[in-house]
Amino acid sequence: MSDPTGKPLAGKVIAILAADGVEQVELVRPRQALEAAGATTHLISLKPGQIQSMEGDLVPRDKYDVDHTVTQANPSDYDGLLLPGGTVNPDKLRLDAYAMQFVRAFYDHGQPIAAICHGPWSLSETGIAKGLKMTGWPSLKHELGLAGAEWMDKEVVVDRGIVTSRKPDDLPAFIEKMIEEFQEGDHGNKR
Repeated sequence: MSDPTGKPLAGKVIAILAADGVEQVELVRPRQALEAAGATTHLISLKPGQIQSMEGDLVPRDKYDVDHTVTQANPSDYDGLLLPGGTVNPDKLRLDAYAMQFVRAFYDHGQPIAAICHGPWSLSETGIAKGLKMTGWPSLKHELGLAGAEWMDKEVVVDRGIVTSRKPDDLPAFIEKMIEEFQEGDHGNKR
């Protein structure tokens, strides 16, 4: 779908759910692309303040200001959800009941979700993965299969408004499909 204004996401507000240990490039590049496409983004996390990003789980990178905690944020205020990876970040999120309720609410209301690398852990934890074609970091293949997903080793997979990718190298394809799905909006009729 082309947009003559060059801002296909103008007026949309996108939630980015992340915690300490988020892979910096998987937070920053999609966020920049969303904002360049006209969206407003809010960083949602487990606690107020800042989160620490990482490079490859080992090298600390920049810190980012949290806009709202998961207990403050209302999924109905958003038009889509971005779940960046890193190993530590999604592992912390999936242990938090409020974070998982936040993720599940997007799916239940037909709102698009984009998850990259280890981000799909939240989709298996919440039962969203069941029946979906998906990808993610290769170590998730078994877990996503157990959760009922059909694993595909592709740079990007889109199924019923859920966009998944494997790794930072897949970011160009991931970002393109994420923007398409967020622009399309409500996927409730596809569930």
